[in-house]
Amino acid sequence: MRIGGASGAVRAGVVAATCGVLLMSLTACGGSDGSNAAKGGGGSGGKAGSGSGQSKAPTVDLLRIPDVGDRLQNKIPANSRQVVAVYGKGKDSADSTIVLYTKNGSTWDQTRSWEGHNGKKGWTTDHHEGDKRSPVGVFTLSDAGGVLADPGAELPYTQSASFQAPHYWSKSHWHDFDYVIAIDYNRVKGTAPNDPTRPEGQSKGGSIWLHMDHAGGTSACVSLSKSGMEYLLRTLDPNQHPVVVMGDKADLKA
Repeated sequence: MRIGGASGAVRAGVVAATCGVLLMSLTACGGSDGSNAAKGGGGSGGKAGSGSGQSKAPTVDLLRIPDVGDRLQNKIPANSRQVVAVYGKGKDSADSTIVLYTKNGSTWDQTRSWEGHNGKKGWTTDHHEGDKRSPVGVFTLSDAGGVLADPGAELPYTQSASFQAPHYWSKSHWHDFDYVIAIDYNRVKGTAPNDPTRPEGQSKGGSIWLHMDHAGGTSACVSLSKSGMEYLLRTLDPNQHPVVVMGDKADLKA
């Protein structure tokens, strides 16, 4: 969905206003700190970025999202028909598996899965700026964008060079934000993903996205292959009220 008309002008203004604080937003999401230079280059390189997008046969007619306990299962909105589940390998692990579930009638089907990454230090139920851990929870998915042109996204998409990762970061990070989907954690829905507004305050962190993988952990975001991001952008539909359910396996099952 390309941005046009009056709403496009508003988004363009937001992106322009954001440029002065872009570095803060990008660092919050996946900035390179020199400690995680990937062996491969580019956002889709490395083991996690080379996935086919369908590593396992789809599982159909599920009554609930697998391996998610009642605490988080009950937070999935009743009208949501698309769930991106991020299964973290462990509390302190940066490795995760991302699975898309689609609801048909009263049951869920697993449609695609990808290997990916989360925060460098793992997961937390109390995320704060700079802790290098991804927040556990259920969050809506409302807005998308990136350096590259809209690939045919259903979500509102903002294309802007302001998403570009600084080239003084490790080269493996340069394409991280070619495509991004904002995770609605401490942000204002209906704005570009790199809008720096944080309703709960700066200390709670923000600018947490789904974005392209660099074969290693992030600052708090979730990353997957370029092909995976393209699929999600073309598939996640605001009329289906998509959400992400994310966390390490133990917290997800709690």
